[in-house]
Amino acid sequence: MIHKKIEAFVKKYQLIKQHATVIVGVSGGPDSMALLHFLTERRKDNHLKLIAVGVDHQLRDVVSKADMTYVKEMCEKWDIPFETRKVDVVHYRNVNKVSTQVAARILRYDVFREMMEQYNADYLALGHHGDDQIETMLMGFMRTTTLQGLQGIPYKRPFSTGHVIRPLLPLTKEEIEAYCDMYGIEPRIDASNWDTSYTRNELRLHVVPILKNKNQLLHQTVQQLSETIQEDEIFLLTHAKELMKDIVNWDKNKQRATISIHSLIRHPVSLQRRVFRLTLDYLYKKDVPEKISYTHEEIFLQLIKDSTSNKTLHFPRNLFIEKSYNSVQLYFNQRILDDEKPYHYVIDQIPCQIELPNDEKLIMKKVDQIQTVTERENIFIYPEAELVFPLYIRHRQPGDRMTYKGLKGSKKVKDIFIDDKVPLKKRDKTYILSDSNNHILWLIGLRKKTVDPINGPYVLFEYVKSNDKGETYHA
Repeated sequence: MIHKKIEAFVKKYQLIKQHATVIVGVSGGPDSMALLHFLTERRKDNHLKLIAVGVDHQLRDVVSKADMTYVKEMCEKWDIPFETRKVDVVHYRNVNKVSTQVAARILRYDVFREMMEQYNADYLALGHHGDDQIETMLMGFMRTTTLQGLQGIPYKRPFSTGHVIRPLLPLTKEEIEAYCDMYGIEPRIDASNWDTSYTRNELRLHVVPILKNKNQLLHQTVQQLSETIQEDEIFLLTHAKELMKDIVNWDKNKQRATISIHSLIRHPVSLQRRVFRLTLDYLYKKDVPEKISYTHEEIFLQLIKDSTSNKTLHFPRNLFIEKSYNSVQLYFNQRILDDEKPYHYVIDQIPCQIELPNDEKLIMKKVDQIQTVTERENIFIYPEAELVFPLYIRHRQPGDRMTYKGLKGSKKVKDIFIDDKVPLKKRDKTYILSDSNNHILWLIGLRKKTVDPINGPYVLFEYVKSNDKGETYHA
């Protein structure tokens, strides 16, 4: 029965052609060992060339080595070539400031890519199963706001010299364990799978069992949902790419994109979002910063609808989005900003750090207590519960007003500059922190909005000039 499930899935999606070279990612666990055995059993009839590849992440010392030794012995028993590589996950994690899991995945796929190229392989077969799909979709619901982020694990996708395939997606974890028992396979068990400090493990151990108790076929339901979303996303993305060709113009160096607003807003918002995302993919060379979020999309969509004729936004890595009447230009500016370019940066989460022009910074973090540090000119502390996101760090705009301690009502920022004898040239370069209602919270270096005292937590904003070290506050 289990065999028929896998075979039906492979046949339905034409996952493996005959006479193919298949790299099989093997860790020694039940999923990858069941997959390797399944392919080994069909190797002769389908004329497959199999190469098992194990990646030692060097996170569990002796245990990791024992896992690779086990896989090697099983490959010798089944007459399968075995390649193993060591990767330094800890070093990569520390240098690139990513999580352990992200670092491990990046390095693991680097090894797989190397093996695909070395053997000119057609497929990279991985052992993800139906329960993995449930966990991935749940994590998507928790973290993403886009249809693309809810696609789950694809059963097949382009990779290196061929495709990644996942033949075990129709199976549950229990079915895979039953498969191993059926063939006397005694896989290695990774103890870190029980560490609930990882979100995926917490979902696996505490949430998925409850959901599966309500629906025994949940893995099938989620797999069908994943496939439907993938098909819909392909359709929408195809149309967005065609639309992009018509309404996005590039300069001769392909460094500046100009979008016709009238042409874009004639189309559904779902296509507007994707044209925006595709343009960012091209400009960032498909390395769009994680800081670019749903909030940034909404700000862009609001910008093209706004009646304001001229406005400039500043996105991560010095990307300018400049509206001028009926067009929007997106481009990077590597030079120091001059007076002709007002600054406008979006903040949608705390903590974070913004690299301002001239090597200045704005550092934001949560704190539990207010100390006398609030009187410092370069420090501003505000109750987290009172913040209305997104926040903006920007230069002044016509009509800006603010309230501050000792003032009845509000006052024009222009008049504050005059009262404090701020030079004209400096006025247009003074930074302002405002909320999504355009209420000014901090006229940096001059005035701070006051609020009625409430219990923490608070958000601490620290403005660091180029000759300062920063990080001066310690809770």
